[in-house]
Amino acid sequence: MQRAVLLVFVGVFCLPCHLRAQTDQAKSIQQAIFGMWKLVSYVREELPSGAKSDVMGSHPSGYINYGRDGRMIVIIVGSHRTKPVGEIATPDEAEALIKSMVAYAGTYTIDSEAKVVTHHVEISWDQSRTGTDQVRSYKLEGNRLRLTTQPSTDPATGKNTVRTLIWER
Repeated sequence: MQRAVLLVFVGVFCLPCHLRAQTDQAKSIQQAIFGMWKLVSYVREELPSGAKSDVMGSHPSGYINYGRDGRMIVIIVGSHRTKPVGEIATPDEAEALIKSMVAYAGTYTIDSEAKVVTHHVEISWDQSRTGTDQVRSYKLEGNRLRLTTQPSTDPATGKNTVRTLIWER
């Protein structure tokens, strides 16, 4: 009988503490990623070879912003973009500019136990991501945020890769 009472006590009082700790941890992680981050690097690793290469050149530019309202936006451009010669880009210039960027926006959710942030994409630069969930493992390292994709087909190469983006405040 005393064991049963103890189990009920533990179940009633300790489980909510555990859930509260998880909620507090999720809020803490969310607080830590709020705001604007600047892209430092964007690298792909081919699977299973492990060969690494820059996704959008050696010095891509970009920003990601996580808002307190649960919305996010990201834009990344390659390091070898050239300005159109004229006032209006030619079809070839426009194609090269579109191929050298990634941009999307939507909402985001965080799973602090799995250390995953999911971008729920509502709009994207080329419609390929619109309506998808982009799952990223995250790791906070001081003033840096590391986001890593799940193994998947790289849209640029068609190969199975993992892509890692390093962002800095």
